[in-house]
Amino acid sequence: MTQTDFFNISELLTGEQRLIQQAVRDFSDREIKPVIEDFAQKAEFPLHLIPKFGELGVFGPTIPVEYGGGGLDYTSYGLMCQEIERGDSGMRSTVSVQSSLVMWPIYAFGSEEQKRKYLPKLATGEWLGCFGLTEPDHGSNPGGMKTHLTKTEGGYVLNGSKMWISNAPYAQVGVVWARNEDGRVQGVIVERGMEGFSTPEIHNKWSLRASATGELVFDNVLIPETHMLPGALGLKAALQCLDKARYGIAWGAIGAAIDCYETAVKYSAERIQFDKPIGAFQLTQKKLAEMLTEITKAQLLAWRLGQLMDAGKANTVQISMAKRNNVEMALNTARESRQILGAMGITGEYPIMRHMMNLESVVTYEGTQDIHLLILGAEITGIQAFK
Repeated sequence: MTQTDFFNISELLTGEQRLIQQAVRDFSDREIKPVIEDFAQKAEFPLHLIPKFGELGVFGPTIPVEYGGGGLDYTSYGLMCQEIERGDSGMRSTVSVQSSLVMWPIYAFGSEEQKRKYLPKLATGEWLGCFGLTEPDHGSNPGGMKTHLTKTEGGYVLNGSKMWISNAPYAQVGVVWARNEDGRVQGVIVERGMEGFSTPEIHNKWSLRASATGELVFDNVLIPETHMLPGALGLKAALQCLDKARYGIAWGAIGAAIDCYETAVKYSAERIQFDKPIGAFQLTQKKLAEMLTEITKAQLLAWRLGQLMDAGKANTVQISMAKRNNVEMALNTARESRQILGAMGITGEYPIMRHMMNLESVVTYEGTQDIHLLILGAEITGIQAFK
């Protein structure tokens, strides 16, 4: 038993899964943590980490080896997300987008030619990808999207825009969703360099400051027939991608919580007030005990969800529950940890405030807390409250 594996969950993992977790943890400690505070303070994206992520194998780990992926199970992918987010939520977002929202839909809905062309380059990090679903006026309601495709000679013309798109400023390729002339949602592949396609960066963020976020703007962009995802027809296809991303978030948020909790435990042993460490006070111990309990519950939830994913039995509602619960837990852990550190908790000398600000985005993207509650509520009652 370790401080943050209180129920010996590591014993439920395979030997390979434990090795993968340790390798990514070592990477996070060596490559992310030493530099991330500086990048966050400057609001810069650590682009140099992209090929290192590719070399580590965290891009498309569940994609078959023949397409450049890792051929691994979903529990291993979850553990990767957890350890990367111990470093930073923005870095896990980069991995989630690349793996779950770009590589997975190309693998699931793309042609053989598309898989061979895009997946190997995305797996190595030679290419960075983005996912265009959210629009300026349609976030929680993707069914209201206005971005549209019009048939033309040799393909389609794409017009519209997407907002709050991770990786957009540096992405070479995007999986984009738009309405066709029949009113159905269709997935297409957009490449940088296509005439009329631009990716202006979003600035002045207080959250995910080390993550590259931007818009996708389509001004009469010609999309050849070769860039249509043949299996990506209907909003359901786009929502399947979100399931994969939400799964990674459910694990990743635990990593941010663990980093905050471990920081608070260490600080409580070192900070002296009234002639003794603050860890000796009952209220500090209460905070730490409650944080560890909630982290442990989230770990068990994520582990069981991983089993269901690996068996092909996990459903949208189960993934939704785990995403909402674990991100809320992480936010509460960050806030309680900050309280233990007092004024020092807001400085860049410690990671807590950065995690807290990041998690304010994580709690919103891929479905807000309210939306996930309503998804679960609809499952319980049989009545959809958001339609």
